[in-house]
Amino acid sequence: MHNGAMRTRLVGLTLAALLPAVVLAGCSGSDDPGADPSATPTVTESPSEEPSATPSLDVPDGVELTTQGSALELGDTATVAYEVDQSTVGVLGITVTDMRRTTFKQSFQGWKLGKQLKKANPYFVEATFKNKGETDLGGQRPPLYIVDGNDTLVESSTFVSDFDACPSTDFPKKFKPGKKVTRCLVYLAPDAGELVAVSFRPAQEFNPITWSGDVLKLGAKRKG
Repeated sequence: MHNGAMRTRLVGLTLAALLPAVVLAGCSGSDDPGADPSATPTVTESPSEEPSATPSLDVPDGVELTTQGSALELGDTATVAYEVDQSTVGVLGITVTDMRRTTFKQSFQGWKLGKQLKKANPYFVEATFKNKGETDLGGQRPPLYIVDGNDTLVESSTFVSDFDACPSTDFPKKFKPGKKVTRCLVYLAPDAGELVAVSFRPAQEFNPITWSGDVLKLGAKRKG
């Protein structure tokens, strides 16, 4: 179980974490053109106290939010609300549909990876997002994390160049109420971490909503 009382770490990768080798080869300003890119994860320790009550957020009439702490399976949909910023509330229907494990050799050929990244395990997660609120969420980052066996929350990775295998992009520039988009998101679990669950946890005091299921090898056929 992954609840708010657990001690977690939030790990994210800088934009420079994943660079195509061809980009590095074209950089002439470095004294060491073969050097690995900067890829220091940002790590935030969360407190271990019991979570406090989450402030209520205004959602459109008729929208029923999924209960905090719900443990869902692949294909299940959660309706969630979160603060995009101090003046904006986002409301989404999120359906996690697939979780895949891959390798750097299989999916990252031609990419220059730092030593720390090479210790990570790469995963692809596919999810569908429907804007159920009243705000255009264009350009926002999909608010999903993965949880590994050490209760580490891992943010999705971003790229400075196109990554066709799993683009891991933000919502489109215009993502208006009623619209639906599907995203494939890349996660790099540090220290050979294993994907245990996908998590919606917009704030530390929020008891996360999680999705779990079989994590298949990339290319394997999912039954059912």
